Amino acid sequence: MPAETRTTGRSPARRFGWRPDRLQGIRFRLGLAMAAALLPIFILSLIQTQADFRQQAEARRVNLQLAAERSSASTKARLDSTQVLLRALSPAALGPYCTPRLSALVDDLEGYEGLYRVSPTGQAVCASGRDEGFRSGVAPAGQSGWFERLRAGEDMVVMRAPVDSDYPPALIVAIRAERPMGRFDGAMAAVIPLTTLQPDTRDPALPQGSETALTDGAGRLLTASDASAFQLSGGGDVAGWVERARNDGAAVFEARDSRGQRRDYAGAALAGGDLYVLISAPSPGLLSWARLNPIGALLLPLGAWLTAFAAVMLLSERLFIRWLDYLERVAAIYAKGRFSVRPIQAMNAPSEIRVMARTLDEMAEAITVRDRSLTDSLAEKDALMREIHHRVKNNLQIISSLLSMQQRAVADASAKAALGDTRQRISALALIYRTLYQSDDVRHADARVFLTELVGQLIASEAGRGPMVVSSVEADTLYVDPDKLAPLALWLVEAVSNAQKHAFAGRGGHLKVRFRVDGATSVLEVEDDGPGVPSDDDVGVGRTLMGAFAKQLRGEAQMLPAPGGGTIARMTFATPEAVHPEEAP
Repeated sequence: MPAETRTTGRSPARRFGWRPDRLQGIRFRLGLAMAAALLPIFILSLIQTQADFRQQAEARRVNLQLAAERSSASTKARLDSTQVLLRALSPAALGPYCTPRLSALVDDLEGYEGLYRVSPTGQAVCASGRDEGFRSGVAPAGQSGWFERLRAGEDMVVMRAPVDSDYPPALIVAIRAERPMGRFDGAMAAVIPLTTLQPDTRDPALPQGSETALTDGAGRLLTASDASAFQLSGGGDVAGWVERARNDGAAVFEARDSRGQRRDYAGAALAGGDLYVLISAPSPGLLSWARLNPIGALLLPLGAWLTAFAAVMLLSERLFIRWLDYLERVAAIYAKGRFSVRPIQAMNAPSEIRVMARTLDEMAEAITVRDRSLTDSLAEKDALMREIHHRVKNNLQIISSLLSMQQRAVADASAKAALGDTRQRISALALIYRTLYQSDDVRHADARVFLTELVGQLIASEAGRGPMVVSSVEADTLYVDPDKLAPLALWLVEAVSNAQKHAFAGRGGHLKVRFRVDGATSVLEVEDDGPGVPSDDDVGVGRTLMGAFAKQLRGEAQMLPAPGGGTIARMTFATPEAVHPEEAP
């Protein structure tokens, strides 16, 4: 009955569906193909998002510039109101109540440190503020830059007041005073603390992390919410932007601050070329576009791409890969020779897989039928070979029996001995065929078993004709084919016959047969305890045949004296190729 395949003992990697070779499999390639197909959409989404980011970045810079202009307008309005106040006070600033009036205005109006009336010579003729003196740079003002500019004809000057440890940083705002004929008549000046002019960073239109500052006409910081944001990397400053702001009314640029952070800067002029507003905000980073709209810009396209990729991997696993793994396991079982397993589960697979499973099933059935036919043919051939060997053995035994009858009928002793030797040789050949058809494999025989039986047969054939001969056999196991076994057997027949004729005749004795396999060389020895090595004059047909049989095995035969007396007939030859080499028990 066909059996359904079962898989056990799988490694954890295979059990959970992952193997290193999956990188070369259909599922991985389908996933890569789908990923490549969806990649342009993902890239297009990234490009569109990047374009949106650039638009947003540009809008951010525009907003930063607008915020600078708004701050500039707000601060400029404050300066304009100061100018209006100074012009309104200029005619009345020379009266007897000038000082109390200016002091009262400073107390009532927020954001003023002091108000001053300066004579054409630069002396303060009327002032609010402290009794102990005037702020440095206000009076005497004869050599001050702002006073000289007013004397030269400018209507209004705005500049930073000189640093004075007794006063906070401030601006001097001064207007030109003239007599009715246009003659220079001094100036009206107001001192405004810089903190009151600082642009507000709480403007909702400003990006997070924005900082504000006021600079003079040379680009030097007058006041800043965070001075490090306006100190550029490498020790530079932001003075270079003033020219653009002076020419265009506003300027936008990008630079790195002293902490290495990339920032956007936007500035605008406040009062002519004397005062400027500068706003700074961190520049968007490389991936800040993803933070602006993380779901729509990055997560949604990436999620769609990953979902499609995972769907392809899962569907390929369910539709193809698991069935291919199943067929692979079935094929592996077939490779081990178990063709009784049938891919029954594949009947629920897609049509292409069913076709492959049906093909495997038909292949297994064809191999099973072929194997059965080959097995039957081999069994029949084996039986025929055994029958042939049996018949050859029987025929040789018949020939041996005929020779035995002829031997008994011959009266000549030499002829009788020759017939006996021939009969022994034929019996040895018959023993080869008997060993073959009695062995498990009719094509090969174990030399150890064969030599043991042959020695016993040779000794038994002469047992009743004289004194007893005791034999012992020590042999290694070696499976060889009959072509190599025949010369080995015939050499042994000649060696044992020679010992029976010359060593044991009329006295009996002890016969030792040894067969050793030593790698590429084998040695077969026949030792007797007779009178010793025969002389060269006694060389007959047997010794000649022994040499000829040794040459057939690519070896040589020797007759040597035994250590304890007697003779050793030795044949050293190349070891025949072993079919099933194994150690002798």
